[in-house]
Amino acid sequence: MSDVTQLLNALGQSGSGSRDQLLDAIYRELRAVAGNMMARELPGHTLQPTALVHEAWLRLGGDKAAWKNRAHFFGAAGEAMRRILIDQARRRQTARRGGGVDPLPLGEMEVATEATDDEVLAVHEALDRFATSHPRQAELVKLRYFVGMNLAQAAEALEISQPTAKRDWSYARAWLGEEIRRGR
Repeated sequence: MSDVTQLLNALGQSGSGSRDQLLDAIYRELRAVAGNMMARELPGHTLQPTALVHEAWLRLGGDKAAWKNRAHFFGAAGEAMRRILIDQARRRQTARRGGGVDPLPLGEMEVATEATDDEVLAVHEALDRFATSHPRQAELVKLRYFVGMNLAQAAEALEISQPTAKRDWSYARAWLGEEIRRGR
């Protein structure tokens, strides 16, 4: 059992005693996950990796949540960060599309679009559809793409063999790629 898993268990049982130790142990890893996720965002993004970690910690319930193990915690943290970035993309997209303001004729305004927000939303929507029929494979995608785990780590987190994880990853990539191409 890893130190993080032990701290997560102790936090779930005792409450506040292990909170500071847990934060010290996981903060650097959470910051690295957030940095990986933010590297895929547009330059000049208003959300920084540190803020993403703090927002995810709050959404996860901070020290009040119970976690089975390190993989469970980091999977949930990656999902929370993904949802935060999706919310940000939706807010930017809404603002870009007028945010409820009456439209102006096209000749009276400058038009600037960023395909990246649309792509993020397309991946999110396709992944949600995929998860309804293939939940294990969707979790694998989340762990690999959003959390940044390699295939072996994700297989261990999902408690499946590496060959199964490899097949699931190939299938998920093909399915999501086709779904996103069809959606455009």
